[in-house]
Amino acid sequence: MLTLTIARLTLREASRRRLVRAFLLLTTAAIALTGWGFAELSRISVQGQLVTAVEVRLVAAPLLILVVFMFSFMLVLGAGFMAAPALAGDVESGIALAILARPIRRAELVLGRWLGIGALVAAYAVAASVVELAVVQVTTGYAPPSPAEAIGYLIAESLVLLTLTLLLSARLSAMTAGIVGTISFALAWIGGVIGGIGVAFGDESVAAVGTATRLLLPTDGLWRGALFALEPGYMVAGASQAGPALAAFPFFVPAGPEVAYLAWCAAWVAAMLRLTVLAFERREV
Repeated sequence: MLTLTIARLTLREASRRRLVRAFLLLTTAAIALTGWGFAELSRISVQGQLVTAVEVRLVAAPLLILVVFMFSFMLVLGAGFMAAPALAGDVESGIALAILARPIRRAELVLGRWLGIGALVAAYAVAASVVELAVVQVTTGYAPPSPAEAIGYLIAESLVLLTLTLLLSARLSAMTAGIVGTISFALAWIGGVIGGIGVAFGDESVAAVGTATRLLLPTDGLWRGALFALEPGYMVAGASQAGPALAAFPFFVPAGPEVAYLAWCAAWVAAMLRLTVLAFERREV
């Protein structure tokens, strides 16, 4: 009960931050600009003739993947920067001392913070994704094959970085936790790209870099799940003719994550939350 109360208060507190307002403004601007760009696709002419509706949808599919990658980057950064002061800020401001003086366990505070911020991030992901996908469908007539699955992967990706940043916040300052979390996310994505290059050239040692990074920090692996959910059938079928060389392209995957990997991601989040509780219990407030 106390955990849910803390989660509700965290959600209310986080929704009032200027960071959330800034992200809402940026998201609105991004949706407006991308909507204008998708609408302009139907006005493109080749040798004096407008492109057909089929050609518009063919172009819209890869462009939507790039737009969703931008949204995933914003989503993950927002989750990280909201989680960074969740525990460190409480300690530095003295709020933790006042709260923990009551019969509230530190584990309840950690889980409450995680649930509150996670709920806000999930709500943002669903709202922004639904609006963007609706704009694309209205302007181009294109809809990805598995939009709900893609949104689920984006939420899971953001929750992974939220969990990592919360762990860092249990021991480090808010600024340090946010910076380290952001850099870790970037390194994980770069590691995935390097692994794809290794697969393309048949170098097992380089390919292992991508596998290792997706296990150590599953953000890139979950992003690839969202990517596969957005890929239309013709793209997957056509890419099968290109062979392993296409693995070097960072915005295509031939298959989604396996169930075993998703189970690993869930276990990773649970383990990191447990480590966060242990680390916060050892921190003086």
